[in-house]
Amino acid sequence: MSYEVACVIVEPMSTVTTPRTRPPATTTAPPRARLDWRLRFGALSLIWGFSFLLIKVGTEAYAPFQVTLGRLVFGTAVLLAAMAVKRQRLPRGARLWGHMAVAAFLLNALPFSLFAYAELTIPSTLGGICNATSPLWGMVLSLVALSEDRPTRVRVAGLMLGFLGVLTVLGVWQGFQGLDATGTAMALLASLSYPVGWIYVRRTLAGTGNSHLSMTGGQLLLATVQLAVVTPLFTGVPRHFSLVALLAVAALGALGTGFAVLLQYGLVAEVGPTTAQMVTYFIPVIATAAGVAILGESLHWTTPVGAAVVIAGAALTQLRPKSA
Repeated sequence: MSYEVACVIVEPMSTVTTPRTRPPATTTAPPRARLDWRLRFGALSLIWGFSFLLIKVGTEAYAPFQVTLGRLVFGTAVLLAAMAVKRQRLPRGARLWGHMAVAAFLLNALPFSLFAYAELTIPSTLGGICNATSPLWGMVLSLVALSEDRPTRVRVAGLMLGFLGVLTVLGVWQGFQGLDATGTAMALLASLSYPVGWIYVRRTLAGTGNSHLSMTGGQLLLATVQLAVVTPLFTGVPRHFSLVALLAVAALGALGTGFAVLLQYGLVAEVGPTTAQMVTYFIPVIATAAGVAILGESLHWTTPVGAAVVIAGAALTQLRPKSA
C-alpha cells in the first residue's frame, strides 16, 4: 500500500531502491548487535498490515486528504531526522528534483490519497487485499514498458491466477457482494500507481549516485508539499479534533511511512530483495485479521479464499528463470 512495498515488488525493474552489494566489512570498528532480521521482518509485516486499519480510523474523523497530509508530515519528519543523524543531505539539481516530484506523486501522494478515499466506502480488509495486486499490475506494465522483461509460462499463470483471486474477493458472480464499486476501483488504482511510479523511477532516476535515504527523504518531502497545496483546496478545518484519529494518523506516518522504510532498507541490505519482498504477502493477511478482530468488519468466505489466490498469483509473477 506504500512506496516502500513497491520498491521490493518491482525491485528487478529498478536500480535505485535496492543495493546490489553489501558494503565491505571493516576491522577497525566492532560489530554492533542487531535485532534478528526475522523479528524485524515480523515487525515490518505488522506495521504495514495495520496501516489499513489506521487509515480507516483516521478517515472516521478527518478528510482523506487531511489523513494523507498528516501521514506524509510524520513520515517525512522521521526520514529527515534519520538523515540528520547520519549527516546526509538532500539530493541536488533542478532536473533531479523535477523527476522526484513526479515519482512523489505516483508513489506517495496519489496512492496514499486513493487508499484514504477508498476506505470511506470499503472495509480496511478489502484495502489490504487490493494492495496485494501491485505485483500483478507490475508484471503487466513491465511487459509493456520494459522490453527486457520477458514473460514465462509460470509468471503468466500467476498473473491469471491473481486476477481470478481479485474476482473471487469481489464476488462478481453474486453482484460484488454489495461492495462499493467506486471505492474498490480507487484501491485497485492506488495499487496500480506503485508499479507505474517505479517504471518511471527506473527510466529517470536510476544511477543518480544519491543514497536511498536521501532520495526517499526528498521524495516524501515533495509529496508533503503536493498535499499541502491540494488539501486546503478540497477540505476545511476540522470542526472537532479526535485524539484517537490523530494518533492513528501519527502512527500511520511515523511508523508505516517513516520507520518502516528504515526497517525495509535494512532487511534488503541484510537478506536481499527476494526475501525482503516476502513481507508483501503477509500484509493482506494481517490487514484482514486486524479489520475483523478490532474494527468488527464482516468476513465472507470469498475474502480469505480470494486473498489466498491473489497472494499465490502475485508470488508466481515474481518467479524468474535462473540465469545460467
